[in-house]
Parts: sequence; C-alpha cells; structure tokens
Amino acid sequence: MSQVTPKRPAARLVSAAQALAVARELAQHFREQSSQRDRERQLPHEELVTLFASGLGAITVPARFGGAAVSTSVLAQVIAILSEADAAIGQIPQNHFYALEVLRVNGSEQQQQRLYQEVLQGVHLGNALAEFRTQAAHLRSTSILHDGNGWRLNGQKFYATGALFADRIPTAARDAAGKEQLVFVPRQQADVSDDWRGFGQRTTGSGTVTFKDVSVEEEDIVPFQSAFERPTTVGPVAQIMHAAVDQGIARAAFNDMLDFIRTRARPWPDSGVEKASDDPLLIDRVGQMAARLQAGEALLEEAGYATDEAQQQPDAQRVAAASIKVAAARAWTTECSLAAANLLFELSGTRAALTEHNLDRHWRNARTHTLHDPVRWKYPAIGNYVLNGVLPPRRGTI
Repeated sequence: MSQVTPKRPAARLVSAAQALAVARELAQHFREQSSQRDRERQLPHEELVTLFASGLGAITVPARFGGAAVSTSVLAQVIAILSEADAAIGQIPQNHFYALEVLRVNGSEQQQQRLYQEVLQGVHLGNALAEFRTQAAHLRSTSILHDGNGWRLNGQKFYATGALFADRIPTAARDAAGKEQLVFVPRQQADVSDDWRGFGQRTTGSGTVTFKDVSVEEEDIVPFQSAFERPTTVGPVAQIMHAAVDQGIARAAFNDMLDFIRTRARPWPDSGVEKASDDPLLIDRVGQMAARLQAGEALLEEAGYATDEAQQQPDAQRVAAASIKVAAARAWTTECSLAAANLLFELSGTRAALTEHNLDRHWRNARTHTLHDPVRWKYPAIGNYVLNGVLPPRRGTI
C-alpha cells in the first residue's frame, strides 16, 4: 500500500475561526521576507512546511473523516489572507485543495479514508496537470496504462505549481480507454525540475514534472474526467481560490500604496496641499479603489455561498449558478488586482517600484497570475447564462 509521510506532523484544526486565526498568524510571518524571496527568488520550502504543519491543509476534509469541513467562503478567505502576505505562497495550496475536491466527489470510500488521513497528518498535495505538447490546454497526452504486471505512468507536465515542495503530486493522465484519471503520485517517484522562470509569481516552483515508467498503485488512481461529465463543484472550487489569490494581491498592492502615500509620497506641485495624503485628487483615487476591493470581498463571499449550496445539492442548475457567481468574482478580482497594482506604480513611480522597495512585485504577480484562465473567457459565459440561459461548460477553468 502506498503511504506518504509528511515533512512535519500537523496540528488539528476543528473550526473556521481556528483556520482564519492560524492563516492570519502565518501571514504575519510570511509577509516579513516576501519581498526578499521575490527579489532573490528564494523558494519558500520552510514556509510551506510550516503552512501544512499548521493544519491549514486539512480544513476542507469532511467532518466524518476528522476534518474541519470549512465553508468555501472561509477557504477563499484563507487563500486571500495568505496571498496578501505572499502571492506565491497563497497560490501553491490552490492545487492541494483542488485535488481534495476531486477526491471528495470521485474517490472511493477507501481512497478518501486513506488520503484524507494523510492530509490530516500534514501531507502536502502538489499538481501535475498542464502540458505543452497538446493542441489545447484541456488535452493531455500523459498516460496511465496497465502493462500486465501493474500500472505505469508516462508523460511530462509543466506549470506544476507546488510539485517542487509537495509530498504527493496529483497527476492528470489518460488510461487505455482515453478516460482521464487523477493519479496521486508520491513525490519521490517523480522527476521535478525547478525550471519555472516567470517574471511574476517567481517562487511558486511551477516547473516541469517528468514521469518515466513510474510504477503506480491502483489505489492511488482516482477518476478525474467523470467529475466534469456530471454536475460537481470541482470547477467552482478551483476558480474561487484563483479569485482569492487575485484579491489578496490587490489588497497587498493597495496597502503598500497607502503606506507609500503616508510616509514617502510628495505632493504634486500645483495641488495646494502640504501632504500628499491631503491631495483631493489622490484621495478620490484611493476611495475608488477601496470601494472596488470591498466589492471583491462581497463577490467572493456570495460565490462561496453558491458553491456550498451546489456541494450540498449538486444538480445542473445549482452547479451552473455557482460557476457563474465564481466567474463574476474571478473577473472582478482580476481587474482589481491589476488596477491596484497599476495605481501603486502610478503613484510611487519607477524608482520606488523597481529598486528601492520592490513594489513592482505586486504588478508582476497580478499580471502573471491573472493569465491563468484569462478573464476574456469569463464575461461571455456570464453573458450567455444571464441573457440566454445557457449553462457554462463543466471544467476546472470556469
């Protein structure tokens, strides 16, 4: 039987209040060196060990398996809190919770019991989903085939966020019938390369994972494709966490902008004020951005409620409604993260952004992360649903 031991035993969290308190405490710690990690590309190995040892990795484990079973809106809050402190650290658990949602809707009782127990002990799940060698993002050539003696996994993945740090790497692969499975591969069986060179989200470790004749236990193979052949919340859960990452980036840029205005900004020569913080035009811009951020919080909360409802009663209409509400939140937080980072750039100037305080990292992080499932695909899906009643496609990208 395939068993994985975490790098450090995990604490047990039993409530949403505990989860949020721990997330805020960790965020204070992660924020301290976040700029330095970005500037020097120092990978957050120890920070992620601390994160999963805190018990946060198990907060969506169902209560009957010993988890806190927090709501989707609380999960989004946790991701946003971590992302505000360090956007790379905030993004990495997204794939972990995504795999747990696939396990919840498609895993057997035995698989759930075993893998949930590992996660409760502190096991970190990475991901190996995306590929470069296919014509479309949703097409994958990685295979999981039975050779008469056992299951063998072969293929190569990229954008494998979190795989570099993980204990298991859930991997999308096709079987002999062309059906996609999610294979929970122990980390030591994969060849993981640190070759991610994004100009933003520099420390997510989103590089290449290669599998060459990797022996796989049948118990580690969970159906994947069928999660999209019927109404499930796998897609909405995936996307609301991405929206929360963008919301966290927006808050980080906004808060650094406030600090810059209060402590270092000089008033415009013709403004007639002695302090930049008294400039009425600047005050107006700050007020507009504050309102947009508040709207983002509300959209995330509403999308979380809709997703929870769809989890409890996963019919086509409820899952579609959740997907649309999450798409609206994702589109909004995409625009807010870019707008907040742009405004910070505009007010601080290139010197403060690029050299003195590394404030440009918020724009680089927002610009990089928001390319994940681009917003241009969100609004047409929302419009077609609202105008024509057309349900959005079932996939992990909406």
